[in-house]
Amino acid sequence: MPVDKFLKENGYISTSMLFFYFVNSKLSTDFIIKKIRVLFFRKKMVERSEFTSLTVLKNKLSSKKEGFFMKTIKLFQSDVYRRSAEASVTQISKDENRNTTCLVLDSTIFFPTGGGQSCDLGKINGVEVIDVFEKENIVYHILKGCDASIKTGDTVSLEIDWDRRFDNMQRHCGEHILSGIFFRLFGGVNRGFHMGDDYMTIDISLEADENYSEINWEMAMQAELETNKVIWGNTKVSAYHFDTKAEAEKMPLRKALSLEKDITIVTIGDISNPADSVACCGTHPSTAGQVGMVKIYKVEPNKGMFRIFFEAGQRALAHYDTRFDIMTKLENDLSASHANLLSKYETQKEKARQIKDRLYHLSKEFIRREILDLKESNDRVRQYNFLDSNDIMEIGNAMSPEIDDILFLIDDITNTVFIFSSNNDCGALVKEYAPYLEGKGGGGKNFARAVFPSSDRALSFVESINK
Repeated sequence: MPVDKFLKENGYISTSMLFFYFVNSKLSTDFIIKKIRVLFFRKKMVERSEFTSLTVLKNKLSSKKEGFFMKTIKLFQSDVYRRSAEASVTQISKDENRNTTCLVLDSTIFFPTGGGQSCDLGKINGVEVIDVFEKENIVYHILKGCDASIKTGDTVSLEIDWDRRFDNMQRHCGEHILSGIFFRLFGGVNRGFHMGDDYMTIDISLEADENYSEINWEMAMQAELETNKVIWGNTKVSAYHFDTKAEAEKMPLRKALSLEKDITIVTIGDISNPADSVACCGTHPSTAGQVGMVKIYKVEPNKGMFRIFFEAGQRALAHYDTRFDIMTKLENDLSASHANLLSKYETQKEKARQIKDRLYHLSKEFIRREILDLKESNDRVRQYNFLDSNDIMEIGNAMSPEIDDILFLIDDITNTVFIFSSNNDCGALVKEYAPYLEGKGGGGKNFARAVFPSSDRALSFVESINK
């Protein structure tokens, strides 16, 4: 349908639909932009909610490909808080083996996986979106199932999982601020970023400042405090879009650019003295205060760098709550207050060390007496339910020179039989007799062991050899 006819029948047209009509036209981009301007400002026929800057529109139109396909318009770039929208289906395919449907839309509010950030999830026409990814500037939406009655050209409703989106926004922005602070304080360069389901990390290289050779806990806590000061100041978070690398490099960047065009610079604070300014394709809140908080909980060396484990936003609060609950339980168990919890813990640790020492010496005394008793007696079968395997081995090794026949030492806890002999092939005995009683094991000529599923079978093994 021609544009004029569509307008006459409907009274308005969205920007996305304009793209649909103009993408295959032979009209110049400038003419198209002029047409959009007239429609929006004079006739009010272009939906204001769909209207973005003319520069962005021009870029999108200029990048059109053969046929209908072109760059997917990323609505989240102009409004990261948008939770729902409508879009036109430009491509659809189904995978019966995986029971999924893949949609390409002319525009989307779904952020695709990229830049260390996981994708948005949600629903399209009420159908669950399980994955979103981008390839060659086209965003692909993977829907669960192959039953969705969606066809090419259909207008579909989009709804993102807002809790997941905001969680990602908090975490990603928190990473920006923390990385910027490490760079400002210590010349630490972020060389790696991971935002997983269970934890978030940055890998900091201290290559920019020769005064620092490591990141210790005190330095990490200083960076954490300064990061939270930026958050408490509710500093503005801005995204600047640039067509070329030369334009983007005029920004006060923390990190050199790798892209040559279509670059977005995320800046925390004023451009004249930002807390951070770096290229990023992710989603971020409009102010740093919405990050809530950042909490570092571990620092460790990693491949010549230092890996910082931390959380931000709701996850940082949850992380704190978990540890607070543990601390509260310890305080209750030790009848301690927060102020003296550590001292009481140290006292309990010293008591445990003393008990461990005492048990060690008692076990050594028992082993000494057990060896003497075995040497003086004719016992060749002994059972133990309180010694570990090392203790039993110590007894057997001490007895080996004294044994003319076979010594069986049984660990009743694990149903393990230890065999010692100076004249018999212990390993051969295990190999011959143990399998009949579901035992497994092995060994050499003078020592072997076998493990059984029950104590009865372990004793039967000993009896069968003694016969």
